Amino acid sequence: MEMILNENIETKIYEIRGMKVMLDSDLAKLYEVETKRINEAVKNNPEKFPFDFYFELTNEEDKILRSKFSTFKDSLNNRKYLPKVFTEQGVYMLATVLKSDIATTTTIMIMRTFTKMREFALTYSDIIKRLSEIEKTIKIDQQQMNYNTERIDDAFALLTEILNDTKRTNKNLIGFRPKSEEL
Repeated sequence: MEMILNENIETKIYEIRGMKVMLDSDLAKLYEVETKRINEAVKNNPEKFPFDFYFELTNEEDKILRSKFSTFKDSLNNRKYLPKVFTEQGVYMLATVLKSDIATTTTIMIMRTFTKMREFALTYSDIIKRLSEIEKTIKIDQQQMNYNTERIDDAFALLTEILNDTKRTNKNLIGFRPKSEEL
């Protein structure tokens, strides 16, 4: 059950305004309560839900997400109000307010999922950083190789010129020549 729930949780985490968040309606399903109970918990405990723990979507965000994700569409059917979304801290705080065994168990799995996603993101950024370093090294090596190739080409051109000059020299030059070259 935990594996199925973890996979289910991952599909319910969205990135909105640069933050990983979960919809109030998705949390309600996971906690096995009605969405209005989630929103009542927030309304009745405003001191526990500062602005960085949850926020309400704008009309534009709602429209974009409805068009972008089919799972999001299903979560938002028949709503009178714009949905609220909860950050990782907001999800944790919600569990402390709801105080049920299901909320506690589900929150633990949600926290593990957020942690796993964060670790993946860190690993991914480390890989990107390392690839960038390798790319820079390759470019430097490529520049050095191009420079070396140019120097080798210059050396061959010079040797070819010297060889051509020796072929054109006059054999009747004054000076010592071995017997095999004498006329």
